[in-house]
Amino acid sequence: MTQKPLLSLDSSGLGCESGRFHVDPWRPVDQAVITHGHADHARSGSKAYFCAEGSGDILRQRLSGDFQLTEVPYRKKFKLGKTWVSFHPAGHVLGSAQVRVEGLQSVWVVSGDYKRNADPTCEGFEEVPCDVFISEATFAMPVYHWKEGIEVVKDLQRWWSAEPNHPSILFCYAFGKAQRVLAELSKLTDRTVYLHGAIETLMPAYRNRNVSFVPNQTVSSVERGHAFAGDLILAPPSAHRSAWMKRFKNPQTAFASGWMQIRGARRRRGYERGFVLSDHADWSGLVRSILASQAKTVYLTHGQTEVLSRFLMEEHGLDVKPLKTHFGDEQIEEQFAESVS
Repeated sequence: MTQKPLLSLDSSGLGCESGRFHVDPWRPVDQAVITHGHADHARSGSKAYFCAEGSGDILRQRLSGDFQLTEVPYRKKFKLGKTWVSFHPAGHVLGSAQVRVEGLQSVWVVSGDYKRNADPTCEGFEEVPCDVFISEATFAMPVYHWKEGIEVVKDLQRWWSAEPNHPSILFCYAFGKAQRVLAELSKLTDRTVYLHGAIETLMPAYRNRNVSFVPNQTVSSVERGHAFAGDLILAPPSAHRSAWMKRFKNPQTAFASGWMQIRGARRRRGYERGFVLSDHADWSGLVRSILASQAKTVYLTHGQTEVLSRFLMEEHGLDVKPLKTHFGDEQIEEQFAESVS
């Protein structure tokens, strides 16, 4: 008799029948286990949510309606239905977690989004042995290879400092990327950095976890007439070419993203400069993490899966399958940023 998978897709997303919960459901469910607070993974409408400690403040801010929220420390097992569940650091953003699900006959791990590079704003990725590993594959091509964040931010500081007569505006995602830049800059300078309102909205969650940042304040708090000449401003991509930009005279602009690795991406998006800084694993990080899981069966989701699937099957003999989900919709994240700006 074929063993029924511990986790499988249904109309609400990735569900666990024996545990009576879903991981990052895309429709409202009774019990939602959340990997992290990005809008494509944490959606409103469910009755009860479970998350890792550190993610609670973000989820309370981002989820609407009446709901129950339970924060659980990393690595602490808790029972849902006939399963034991635990959260393990994913290294993606504050409070991000892999979800380990232990059933009667197997252990599955859902990676959520993750990275292997150091990040002063969140706990680093933890390798979790399992039978089945569900991994993201956002940057699953050998061309993607990341420098350490501090090296990228050093380049960013040089770019900013080289233009003392005009504002320097760095566009980056409001949750995770912006805070990572601010934390890395704290090692290099004590100059004040100015923030778009959508970024400031998420800063208290980090301050509550005692994350250290370079001095910062909102653009809107600056006295009228301030020219921002020589200043660095962080803003979400949704602010690019918006009315908000009119207050800055002849700014230089840049975008921080893993997508900047590809020639032409910066030009297509309309930025003068690109900084390659990602909160997802690069090719080597994906391969390293999947092999370290010791899983014999691997599901790949959210990204460019074909090349990685072939590599894992041909070079390492793994059973690799695609898993189509709604994860990774950056437009959803941008819509959220617009709603709080």
